[in-house]
Amino acid sequence: MNQIRDRLAAARVLQRRGMVDLLRPDEAVRAFLALRRYGAFGGLLANAADRFGDAPALTDERGTLSFSELDRNSNALARALAAKGIRSGAVVAALHRNSRHLMATVGAANKLGVRLVLMNSGFAGPQLADVAAREQVSCVLADEEFRELLDVLPSDTVRIVGDQHDELIDGQSTSPLPAPRQPGGLVLLTSGTTGTPKGAPRNRIDPLQSAQVLDRIPWPRNGTYCVAAPLFHATGLATCALGLALGNQVAMASRFDPESTLKAIAEHRASTLILVPTMLQRILDLGPEAVAQYDTSSLKVVFAAGSSLSPDLCRRTDDAFGPVLYNLYGSTEVAVATVATPQELRHAPGTVGRPPLGCTLAAYDEQRRRITEPGRVGTLFVSSGLSFSGYTDGGHKEIVDGLLSTGDTGHFDETGLWFVDGRDDDMIVSGGENVFPLEVENLLADHPGVIEAAVIGVDDAEFGKRLAAFVVSREDSGPDADEIKSYVRAHLARHKIPRDVVFIDQLPRNETGKVLRKKLIEH
Repeated sequence: MNQIRDRLAAARVLQRRGMVDLLRPDEAVRAFLALRRYGAFGGLLANAADRFGDAPALTDERGTLSFSELDRNSNALARALAAKGIRSGAVVAALHRNSRHLMATVGAANKLGVRLVLMNSGFAGPQLADVAAREQVSCVLADEEFRELLDVLPSDTVRIVGDQHDELIDGQSTSPLPAPRQPGGLVLLTSGTTGTPKGAPRNRIDPLQSAQVLDRIPWPRNGTYCVAAPLFHATGLATCALGLALGNQVAMASRFDPESTLKAIAEHRASTLILVPTMLQRILDLGPEAVAQYDTSSLKVVFAAGSSLSPDLCRRTDDAFGPVLYNLYGSTEVAVATVATPQELRHAPGTVGRPPLGCTLAAYDEQRRRITEPGRVGTLFVSSGLSFSGYTDGGHKEIVDGLLSTGDTGHFDETGLWFVDGRDDDMIVSGGENVFPLEVENLLADHPGVIEAAVIGVDDAEFGKRLAAFVVSREDSGPDADEIKSYVRAHLARHKIPRDVVFIDQLPRNETGKVLRKKLIEH
């Protein structure tokens, strides 16, 4: 009974957001059949081409493709891969920056029935080689800039690099393909901040699960989405697909530049901006006068996900763009956990909000007893219709009461809003006191002389562990180490004061904006 109720509620969400028209069941049936035939992305491209035809679908540095052209390109690429000997059940990797090539590759893989691994464009050779070997990759499609990087792969790996992509599809039929025995699956990679990225397969197809992304966010229709987040990451790929499904034109650039992003918003009168928090910070760090040079009044949704969103960044975004910021909390493994609305972020900057339809979030103590009182910190566990079924190497995350561990610690307040306190393995015990570095990081972000900061635990002979703060300060008003310590002392308990303060030019980050803490330890 509960399952039927939830599916009916999900259908109402899809209707409310314009994903389906319950008065046109024929359209819903065609969409379902396309997804069943070609998979989540192959089916999306086919159905969107049927619905929106020659309307503009994707704009990149090469120009604009219509929905029909994007679908036909994916058909031709699927046939070209088959001509190269790539058969259903094979594993193909994509190493592309944001472009039409990546979207065509995702659709082609689905239609051909091959598994696609989305490689991180920030990979070094050893990471690429390790992931390709573990996932048994037999073919790689890549941008020209990665040609030399592919030398680390076995010689029998099929390579399709740069302009070869276009040369291959020339002359290929663009008509619809026969359905594969099983649509190709997708493998997303974890961030790999603590080692070689793990593979998280995504094989489930259920249109109603899209309701959890649509429930708390009023995604615009028939407008333009600027997707700055990388498409190899779930944030960029899922929201790009969502934008296309709602008939929007998706604009993207191969590399993120804060001022170029503002220019694109103004030029396209974009209704939606998709990014990771670091990108948002870089835009705001241009300064109010620079941001004001561009007309961003068309924005209705600024969607941020992928790493923590500090209270300071929430307030600055509201000042610059108004109440348009939506913060999604989730992970590669659990998918969606919570969404915070602009109103919730105004009320409690830094909150990750509440679980949307179909999601459950709970905190558990060290004995894995469920926490029921506000303010008490525990390990976060999530139930989501999109949660993964295990890593490709056979490993898994901890499960309690059917909920999957996020690896984060957090709590909820008296109103039911959730907050993430940090990674479970980031917490340190200093002199017998539990300390979460994220609390100190968020405080330092509020300091007027600090651009950004990262705080980690390091070994200490007397206390076991102590905090070390790595600070990027403003040139004109940067504080010294004593000021940093005094600032923390004025706001937090004594055991949360960093014993070490190191000033650096910039924090080491990966392509999705997450801080590489292992590199900080090397300083």
